[in-house]
Parts: sequence; structure tokens; C-alpha cells
Amino acid sequence: MQNRRIIWVLFLIYFTFAILLNSVGTVILQVINNYGVSKSAASVLEGFKDLPIAVVSFLVASFLPRIGYKKAMLTGLAIVTGAALAMPLLPSFATTKVLFLCVGISFALVKVSVYSTLGLVAADRRQHAGIMNTLEGFFMVGVLCAYWVFSFFIDSADPRSQSWLHVYWVLAGLCALTFVLLLATPFDERLAAPPEARSLPQEFAAMLKLFFKPLVCVFVLTAFLYVLIEQSVGTWLPTFNNEILHLPAAMSVQVTSIFAACLAAGRLSAGVLMRRLNWYPVMNACLLGMGAVVLIALPMTHDVVVAPGAGWRDAPLAAFLFPLIGLFMAPVYPGINSVMLSSLPKHQHSAMTGLLVIFSALGGTTGSLITGYVFGAFSGHFAFYLTLVPIAIVLVTLYFFKRAVDGSDGGLEAPAIISQ
Repeated sequence: MQNRRIIWVLFLIYFTFAILLNSVGTVILQVINNYGVSKSAASVLEGFKDLPIAVVSFLVASFLPRIGYKKAMLTGLAIVTGAALAMPLLPSFATTKVLFLCVGISFALVKVSVYSTLGLVAADRRQHAGIMNTLEGFFMVGVLCAYWVFSFFIDSADPRSQSWLHVYWVLAGLCALTFVLLLATPFDERLAAPPEARSLPQEFAAMLKLFFKPLVCVFVLTAFLYVLIEQSVGTWLPTFNNEILHLPAAMSVQVTSIFAACLAAGRLSAGVLMRRLNWYPVMNACLLGMGAVVLIALPMTHDVVVAPGAGWRDAPLAAFLFPLIGLFMAPVYPGINSVMLSSLPKHQHSAMTGLLVIFSALGGTTGSLITGYVFGAFSGHFAFYLTLVPIAIVLVTLYFFKRAVDGSDGGLEAPAIISQ
């Protein structure tokens, strides 16, 4: 099997999980309307998604090469297919929690497997960075599609309508199709095995030892803070559009798709640029751009007046300007991930990805909970202004990350030869 076919299957898997994972902001808005839960109660959905990602990654990442990346991805797809079918069959807030619990468990298996498989097909550090950005770009295309697919099923005229649950029939079918395509795609995982035979406790201990390397410590802190920022914005932007900018519910979700579109465009473009440019100045420019958007766009969201039933032409300028922060966010996460992974030998990619997934999940949950609390206790404006704090900290941690990378040895080995 050629490497290109493997990569396209991985892209489809990531696209599928993007829709499921990043629907949480839309679902929070719907469960508030449908089930009468508070904002703080609804914000726990992020935890039901992210905490299982962290726990499962911690438990299985070190010995996932022994299980097999393909088997892990198939298991994850099977789990989310069943969970998606349960949503319209057993509609309740409890079922919604179970859905995101299953999505979190499955994504832990999938992300570690996908990232580790990329290490098998990339020839060098720059190609790895290009593929990683393109992969994350496809992820954001999935997020973009999610906003429009969900909004198609939302009845803005009746906030209590449960018609939005029918979207899960479509998602269950997509998961099942992806399962079949992956099942029909063979590939060789032998290069993922460690050079020496180790027991499960030894492999688990090796993953923990990774964390104490200075390079890894700075990296996971940077990843944690970045995901905190992205999830803070992505999860609560539909509610911000609805309550602060006074847009209709369906349109609030649709406008949020601009944020996803910017992330997708930025990452797909970065997939080409990162093959040619040094990653460090690109990352710094992106972070400064993020801060500039916050400072320019948020003052425009005060005292906005929008007529009931407003359309796209009636939306305030801030509704289109603030989501542009996604263009600057886009290259940061896949960029630092690629730099980190390509600094390690292939057999350590699974363990390193496990640590990455753990701290990314914790960052996502922390960001959503903090933003949800501040949004409810103070205001949506103040909640989004707070993103300037982690942006400033990431600028500092990136400097130390670069110093640690420059002082480390390693890099990607030769690409794997994938079987027919």
C-alpha cells in the first residue's frame, strides 16, 4: 500500500472525529435550550470529552504499538458509531454526557495512533511538519462542516425543538463508512516497535521518563496553554454570538464556522509554508496576531443592537472580525507538535503523543471551564479578554522550547516502507 493512501485514510479519520469533538460548543447551546441546564452545568460536557482523552492516553499510549495502531483506530470508530446512534434514540442530557465520554475515549486511541503513524510515513522533519499541518487542516475542515451540518438541523423558531438530534444519524453513517475504509487499508507498523523487547511496566515507565526531559516539559506546557486558548474560543463562541451579539441560535452556530474556516485555511496553508520557513518566527508572528485580533475586535462587541430574526447582512462587524483569530492560531499547535515528534526516534512517538494528548485534553477542559465560569459570573467580554494572558505566556514558553530543541539531538529516521 502506498504511503499516500495511508495518509488520506488518516485525514478522513481525523475529519470524522473533528465533527464529533468540536460539536461541543453547539451542543452546549442546544442542551441549555432543550434540557434547561445552566451554563456552568453545560460546561462539564467539555470535561466528559477531554478527561477521558487524558486518562485513556495515560493508560494505553506507552504500549499501543504492541496492540497495533490500526486496531486501536478501528476500536475507536466502532465506539463512537454506537454512541452517535444512542443520541436520537435516547435523548437526554445524560446521553449527551455518555456521547462525549465515548468520543473522548475513542479519540485518545485515534490521536495517538494517527500521530504515531505519521512518523512512519514522513521522510524528514520538514515533510513531517507539512503533513502534520495538512492533517490538522483537514481536522478544521471537519470542524467547519460540523457547524453547518448541525445548524441545518437546528430549528431557530423553536429553541426547545429536538430536531437537531437527527444529525447523529448522519454522523453514525460517516463513522461506519470510515471504519470500513480503514479496515480495507493495510499497512506495516513494524518500525513502531521499540528496538528492544520490553514488558508493559517498562514501556509505561519509559513514557513517564520522557516527561522529565526539559524539552518535553516545556513542550507539554506550551501545548496545554495553546489548547486552553483554542477551546476557550471555539467552545463558547456560539454562546457569545447568541447572547452578546444577539444573533439567532442557528446563525450563531453558522457564524462560528468562520472561526473553523480560518483555522482550516491557516493550517492547510501552513502545510506548504512550514516546508520552507523556520517554525520559530512563524509561531511568534501568529501569537502576536492573535493578541491583536482580541484587542481590535472585542471593543466592537459592546452595546450591539441586532433586530430579531437578523440575517448575515444584519450581523455586526465584530461577528466576522473576531473569528479571524483562527488564521493566526492555525499553525501553532501542529507546528510545535511536529517539532517535538520529529526530535524523537519513531518508537517514542506513541508515548510522546500520549503525553501530548493528556495535556491537550487537560488544557481544553481547563479553558472551557474557566471561560464558562467567567462568562456566567462576569461577562462574555471579560471571558474572551482573558485569552491574552495565556497568549503572552506561550510567547515566553516558545522561546525556551526553541532553546531546548536546538540543544537536543535527534530527528526523524528514514520513512517506513508500507506494504502493499
